[in-house]
Amino acid sequence: MPVEGSSENSPKGEFGGAGPLPHHPTTQSGYAVGGRAGERAGTVTQPSRGRAVALRTRLLAAMLAPMLGIAILLGLAGATLIADVVRRTNDRVLGGALGAIAETVQVERGEVTMDLPAAAFGMLENSERDNVYYRIAVGDRLLTGYADLSAPRIADLTVDAPRFRYASYRDQPIRIAEVRRSLPRIDRPVIVQVAETLDGRHALQRRLLVALLLGEVLLVGMAMLLIRPALGWSLRPLARLRTVVAARDTQATPDLSPLETGPLPAELRPLAEAFDHLLARLDSATAGMRRFTADASHQMRTPLAVLKVQVALARRGDPAALGEIADAADRLERLVTQLLALARAEEAGVSPPLERVDVREVAVTVINRRIGQVIGAGVDIHLDAPDGDIAIASHRTLLFEILSNLVDNAIRYNRKGGMVTITIRADAGVVSIAVADDGPGLPDADLDRVGQRFVRLANSAGQEGSGLGLAIVRSAARRIGAQIDFRNTRPGLRVTLRFDTARASNDFT
Repeated sequence: MPVEGSSENSPKGEFGGAGPLPHHPTTQSGYAVGGRAGERAGTVTQPSRGRAVALRTRLLAAMLAPMLGIAILLGLAGATLIADVVRRTNDRVLGGALGAIAETVQVERGEVTMDLPAAAFGMLENSERDNVYYRIAVGDRLLTGYADLSAPRIADLTVDAPRFRYASYRDQPIRIAEVRRSLPRIDRPVIVQVAETLDGRHALQRRLLVALLLGEVLLVGMAMLLIRPALGWSLRPLARLRTVVAARDTQATPDLSPLETGPLPAELRPLAEAFDHLLARLDSATAGMRRFTADASHQMRTPLAVLKVQVALARRGDPAALGEIADAADRLERLVTQLLALARAEEAGVSPPLERVDVREVAVTVINRRIGQVIGAGVDIHLDAPDGDIAIASHRTLLFEILSNLVDNAIRYNRKGGMVTITIRADAGVVSIAVADDGPGLPDADLDRVGQRFVRLANSAGQEGSGLGLAIVRSAARRIGAQIDFRNTRPGLRVTLRFDTARASNDFT
């Protein structure tokens, strides 16, 4: 009958000796239940990948683009500096000629006289043969020079302080240097102006700009020539890593050992370590698949042989053979169930996601599933647990597997009329689940061997089994992070699970 607090419609789908086997097409490790393992192993589906720019091209663009930007900025700054240097240099020469002419302006007998020095005009000669103009006036009266040369406002000039400005004369741009002088016994100021066209300045500026441009082009070109082999040298460790990975594909048998790449740059070490971690997980999963296949073939050979013998006897008309066939089929079903449960408990890779699990509810479900076995074995079963929910962070299916196998062992190896007790306690953040029986227990020498695969201990004589039950318990407990302890209680065996953290139901989803 159901235990108090349980539901007649208890959840189905957990692996157990009495419950139906759920359909799991594949497990996380790659085990195939439906017979499609060969298809999974033989066909590799390549994920779709779009075309991406080559890494070498990316690096080259990432290095050259800033370099070209800096070259353009330097070119603009250099052009501005060249224009300023050309202007200052030619203004200094133009100002020197202005000073030489202004020094010759004198007063003789109350009249302003001058003696234009040829050297002053010689200073302004250049290969571009710029035109030179001058004008000397006393107040508004022209003394000598070009009368239509642009005259300044006298009020804008400071005495003996040369001023430079741009103007246009005879449809040509010119640069004018002008100065205001005050002479003794002359009431009006004397204005001296010297001007030249700008062809020489422009030609010098162009030559300097061409030299600057050629220098930048040469610098960028040399950088491009040097960067490409430098990138090849920098990417050589990546090519070595690719070669090592590609070499694994040419071997007859898969090599899942860590990559032998030698020293790698700091940027590639995380990639190599992640790949090694993936290989280790794949190796573990592959080893688990091989182990599962070997275990299954080894353990299923005997019940299949028995089944074949009984089928042959049934064909000869032996009426007892049908009962033996049914028993062999039951043993084979139990063996397959336990093998699949062990495979699930030993799945390699990331631990299963934790969820809120009510320990009392799982224990009640296990007892309800084992009621028929309890009655058939002639033992009693008792649940000792506080009222209400006892929630832990765990994985319900694996916890069900653990309790189901522990209760199954406690029933099988108990004495006639014995008691199986499931005790649940929550104390100071630690939840413990203990399964105890009144059977003969285990020899102390066998306690260290508990949980080994296909090991039949001394107390197993006369009982059917494959030696997988406690192996499933130990593997599943390790996966969900539970501590497990086997202890003789004389009489009987007590198995205790401890969960370090118990959390309230609102901490889980």
